[in-house]
Amino acid sequence: MALRDLRGDGRGWTLLAIASGWVFVLGGRFLVPAVLPQVKATFGISDAGAGVAITIIWAAYGLMQSPGGLLIDRLGERRLLTGSLLLTAASVVFLGAAPAFLAFLVGCGIFGLATGLYGPARGTALSRTFPDHDGTAIGATLAAGSLGSAILPLAAGSLVETYSWRLIVGSLGVPLLIGAVLVWRTVPGTGGGAVGTAPRQRVSDLLDALRGRGVGIAIVATTLMTFAFQGVSAFLVTYLVSVKDLAQPTAAAIFSLMFISGGVAQLASGSLADRFGDRPVLVGVAATNIPVLAAIPFVDSVVLVALVSLLIGVRLGITSVSNAYIIAVLPDRVTGTAWGALRTISFMLAAGGSTFVGTMADAALFDEAFLLLAVLTAVAAVLYTQLPSRAAARAAAADTSG
Repeated sequence: MALRDLRGDGRGWTLLAIASGWVFVLGGRFLVPAVLPQVKATFGISDAGAGVAITIIWAAYGLMQSPGGLLIDRLGERRLLTGSLLLTAASVVFLGAAPAFLAFLVGCGIFGLATGLYGPARGTALSRTFPDHDGTAIGATLAAGSLGSAILPLAAGSLVETYSWRLIVGSLGVPLLIGAVLVWRTVPGTGGGAVGTAPRQRVSDLLDALRGRGVGIAIVATTLMTFAFQGVSAFLVTYLVSVKDLAQPTAAAIFSLMFISGGVAQLASGSLADRFGDRPVLVGVAATNIPVLAAIPFVDSVVLVALVSLLIGVRLGITSVSNAYIIAVLPDRVTGTAWGALRTISFMLAAGGSTFVGTMADAALFDEAFLLLAVLTAVAAVLYTQLPSRAAARAAAADTSG
């Protein structure tokens, strides 16, 4: 598809604004793990305590997915995206200034809640702006987020030995504020003020959607994949520094490779799924990540560790394919409500990955933690082999709903 199809009538600026905001929203969530050794030293906490902090960020992010979907109808995408960026800017300043670990945890919660408002509105804004090319626009935005997830941790790891981690985290507020202005000026306003479905009906609709075999398999498998990714991404830098004895700038550079390959995978996986189907792509990505995770404890050279990090990032290609599949097979009348609720459930469960790895690390079982993450990935791969086609899943959902 030509680039000009995403331009015209100011739409190119809209895509740039939303993608730029996602660069710093998503990149900021992986900046914290990059400076985790310094955060631990400042507050005198264990790996388990550090894992709890990362879990809070992701759990709060997941918690806001369902309310974020409802707020789109009330406020419109422009207000919600702008508000998310402004609140996120305030939260990183709070994180950088936190005087004690408890305050830092509160800041993690605020940061997660603020960033959680961005995801649902990002998707619907792009769908409204690019109705004929929404897949391309969303894929480009996800890839931009992966680029931010590579660059920001790399920069943080390179600078943290010279500048305070507090300054590095707090300074993220500047591009977030700029992003808020850009979003407000370029994203079309939508009316909002819609009246939502009654709570009892929303619960009934969600239960109907969950009865679909395709939705259930996809959500469980994707949650396992995300749980494993949360665990490895939260502690890879810490593991490389404390166990592999790598310098932190080197560890941060290796960590960034994960998101470079992830961005490429996100751009490629959608087209591969269109050509070969959802199931082969999901099974293939999950299966290839099993030996990669299992190899982490056994590789020592910088080159091999870098290769492992690069291959781990390929699992990010799961996101665009699984999201598209789930949205496609949900009943039309409940797509928005069910999707937001399912995202909340999935992210909150998956957020425990970092606490799991941190707890294992405190028990001197760091290596074993990665092996168990490989086992969870294997379970996800097996589940994906049972994923029905979109047509079969939609037909089953229609039969279930009566």
